[in-house]
Amino acid sequence: MSTLPPANRNRLVYGLLVLSTLLMGLASRHFFGDVPFVKRYAGDALWALMVYFGFALLFNTWSINALALATIVFSFGIEISQLYHAPWIDSIRATRLGGLVLGYAFVWSDLLCYSVGVLAGVVLETYALPKRFRVGKKTGY
Repeated sequence: MSTLPPANRNRLVYGLLVLSTLLMGLASRHFFGDVPFVKRYAGDALWALMVYFGFALLFNTWSINALALATIVFSFGIEISQLYHAPWIDSIRATRLGGLVLGYAFVWSDLLCYSVGVLAGVVLETYALPKRFRVGKKTGY
């Protein structure tokens, strides 16, 4: 049994998903920053979920598997890049936006958090989002 890749995801819906996930991530740090588990893990998982929805927004005809793989590669790449410290990139990381996007230091547990965030995206898109938001016309596959 073959499955068709989602075609023509609703960009407005996915844009709202990106924005709401971003706001949840910022809120998790602001309102629950004193809760150790939330402080250490929730933001990273939500960051990866936001990247997943962002890729779904930009590449709205990609399959769920392709989105998941791209998000994992991107997220892990950002984390591994934190092993590299040069003045120019550390100055970017020193800004609020640079720190949120690039992170500060490599942490093994972040890789697990990113995986959880991507898995959440796959599960949400597969089981929670109405098909009318994620699947348009069937292509000839």
